Amino acid sequence: MKHATFRTLAACALFAGAFAAAAWALAQPAAPLDLSPGFAFLGFGGLVINQENLAAIYRGFKTAFAQAFAGATPQWQRLATLVPSSTKTEDYAWLGQWPKLREWIGDRQIKNLAAHGYAITNKKFESSVGIPRDDIDDDTYGVFAPLFSEMGYAAATHPDELIFALLALGTTELCYDGQFFFDTDHPVGDATVSNDAGGGGAAWYLLDVSRPLKPLIFQKRRDYDLKAMTDAKDEGVFMRDEYRYGVDARCNVGFGFWQMAYRSAQTLDATNYGAARTAMMEFKSDEGRPLGISPKLLVVPPSQEKAALDVIQAERLANGATNTYRNTAEVMVVPWLA
Repeated sequence: MKHATFRTLAACALFAGAFAAAAWALAQPAAPLDLSPGFAFLGFGGLVINQENLAAIYRGFKTAFAQAFAGATPQWQRLATLVPSSTKTEDYAWLGQWPKLREWIGDRQIKNLAAHGYAITNKKFESSVGIPRDDIDDDTYGVFAPLFSEMGYAAATHPDELIFALLALGTTELCYDGQFFFDTDHPVGDATVSNDAGGGGAAWYLLDVSRPLKPLIFQKRRDYDLKAMTDAKDEGVFMRDEYRYGVDARCNVGFGFWQMAYRSAQTLDATNYGAARTAMMEFKSDEGRPLGISPKLLVVPPSQEKAALDVIQAERLANGATNTYRNTAEVMVVPWLA
């Protein structure tokens, strides 16, 4: 009986000690959550959801987004000029004027800009995701880091999608002179000029990208930015118990000078490439002076990669003759044109 009483007292003392230790541990201040190394804080059996921790998670997501954005290698800069925008619509009435210097004799000759009425209106673009609150609570949000990296990559290459989609629509979309960007009858002085060779195959494009204003325009009103809605009072958090993250931007694309681009859907070989190259270099202004066009970029879809490399990089043609067009342009293979 005495032994039983002793065991009972010992058990009570042990329980009391454990309770006191637990109470002391709960009373200690929690160590700050450090997300600076990324998502190494995962796996501690649950996270206290408060604005401080949610802000830290957002910083981790934003870091993943920014790193992928900076690490992407978009193609659009090679053929499009970035034009900052400060309003809803930007007017490009000056398109069509090719600056020229003349000997200054007497008064300056002022050339008025022709009002072609070409304008580019900005559009809004977005991509958003929702993360259930339970995933944050259960420390499983680290698995979403690659998603935000992909969002960063998608944002960086989004101008590629816009630019190359517009290039492919050049036979049906108007440019500054009221004609299709790729057309057979652009008005030049008293004549008409073609920058479209026609054909029924896969289209390829020869471009002059040597000038400050390139063949296409990427107009940016608001840059790509990742935002978060994580406040407990936000509608999505309250109604659906989820946190929302999204990237958005405000921008658009348009055409520059049609004289700096040539389209062909004929067979991509030395003969047709040479014809396109010659046609571009012979473009003249309304006054009849050469524009000095220098086509240096050959843009092709994946299906035309081999043909393009044969024309631009091969030392000899299929018939054994010397390839006179070797290294006269850079080949750009564009998946967006597939």
